[in-house]
Amino acid sequence: MVLPITAYGNPVLRKKAEDIQANYPGLQELIANMWETLYASHGVGLAAPQVNLPIRLFLVDSSHVLEQLEDKEREEYGDDRGIKSVFINAKVVDLNGSPWAYEEGCLSIPKIREDVDRPETVTIEYLDEQFQPRKGTFSGLTARVIQHEYDHIEGKLFIDYLKPLKKRLLKKRLEDIVKGKVSVDYKMQFAK
Repeated sequence: MVLPITAYGNPVLRKKAEDIQANYPGLQELIANMWETLYASHGVGLAAPQVNLPIRLFLVDSSHVLEQLEDKEREEYGDDRGIKSVFINAKVVDLNGSPWAYEEGCLSIPKIREDVDRPETVTIEYLDEQFQPRKGTFSGLTARVIQHEYDHIEGKLFIDYLKPLKKRLLKKRLEDIVKGKVSVDYKMQFAK
């Protein structure tokens, strides 16, 4: 089932999400619905706060984006082949490498894209969908998507990294999102 995406302005997007246990009610169904929602909205990552749940759960599928790049573009990301993974109760343990800029967007903040500097690599500990402990170091575009989704479970948004002037220039567009004055091709849930 495709879930509505929580729009900018909803307090759940600013709340630090809470860990969950393996017996979280309907977890496997939620994960399946989040994958369906991710693909229906043409995203590469989706965090539980974006479907109005303040829990430490996010999905990343960077593989289909990397597969669509031209060979020359793919070379920029080195050995990043992309991943399709579920991250539960994730904790970033290390950020490394020189920050690099890349234009980011967010399903919860539609029609706004801005360059954000993020470190080249991220090391993260998490549980997979079977609650098996995992630890991985990711680089390139995959590292960026993981950092973006991780920010969601920490109550941060990509616009928080923008310079004050850039944020002021976006103020009206952000207010329009809060008021529901934006048209997208996926289901959205606007703040009341």
